[in-house]
Amino acid sequence: MTKLYLIPYRVEELVEQAPQIPEGIRMIEAPEVWEAAEKGKGTIIAILDTGCQPDHPDLQDRIIGGKNFTPDFDGDAANFDDNNGHGTHVAGTVAASYRKDGGIAGVAPSAQLLILKVLAGEGGGEYQGIIDGIQFAIDWRGPNGETVTVISMSLGGPEDVTDLHEVIKRAVDVGIPVVCAAGNEGDDLHDTNEFAYPGAYGEVIQVGVVNFDRRIANFSNTNDEIDLVAPGVDIYSTYPGGKYASLSGTSMATPHVSGALALIKNIAEKEFARELTEAELYAQLVRRTMPLGYPKTAEGNGLLSLDILNKIEQLFKVINRSYSTTEKRKLND
Repeated sequence: MTKLYLIPYRVEELVEQAPQIPEGIRMIEAPEVWEAAEKGKGTIIAILDTGCQPDHPDLQDRIIGGKNFTPDFDGDAANFDDNNGHGTHVAGTVAASYRKDGGIAGVAPSAQLLILKVLAGEGGGEYQGIIDGIQFAIDWRGPNGETVTVISMSLGGPEDVTDLHEVIKRAVDVGIPVVCAAGNEGDDLHDTNEFAYPGAYGEVIQVGVVNFDRRIANFSNTNDEIDLVAPGVDIYSTYPGGKYASLSGTSMATPHVSGALALIKNIAEKEFARELTEAELYAQLVRRTMPLGYPKTAEGNGLLSLDILNKIEQLFKVINRSYSTTEKRKLND
């Protein structure tokens, strides 16, 4: 059995400071729903990746716990630091703090992060470590009885491994959405299939990539299990050393969706006045997508658009007011 690896990605730029609200966060309309969603407060996203810089200024207040499942740092389970960079970047896109004195914002800047280092510094990880990391996320309980809201994985490989599939199904069965990158082996043809696991499993939420022109990235995998697309080209986020970086890949699109689910959970559960199942959360996510005109194998349900329901509601109000005015005029005539 081979290892699982990071979905290949590109480092576009390393900087000391980045836009406080990155363009990707704006593109999915996260700021428009922050107030209604309390910025993700009370939710916890488990990130299975290369770890995370625990004292990054934009992340140190977001991390609720973590564990190392790799041989890095002499196998010290308590040391989940990031000796690659990928995991810190993903973590920032999910939930960087949006500090008043600077820094950068994530999709859900008041959510908390459970950092599970399942990939070593060179980017690879044993299947068993990843399986154990998922099971840890399922079983984890916080200091006040908190449980994991979402599992986020920007990793993949060509092998369909039964034990990996089974633990993912267990996570979904207990109500935890599992969000995975589609992969970056795309050939820029939307009618061909490229599969990376675990993204290709039907139980996960598989995320493809668009650029800021709302075009499918030429490297984004296409297949009949794509659920939606999110921005993943030139994405600014946190990076080790207290820095920031612009990266590209389906790895960068995935955390936009993971953070969005935290916001959606808070909004929808307030509206329904009860806890939602994994299937119901998925339905609420799909409601907040916008078709772009590509085949479903490329875009799934479309581009993540968190504020689209509010926009539709406002549109209907305008239509109804116009209709009421017209009817009144007819009666007066």
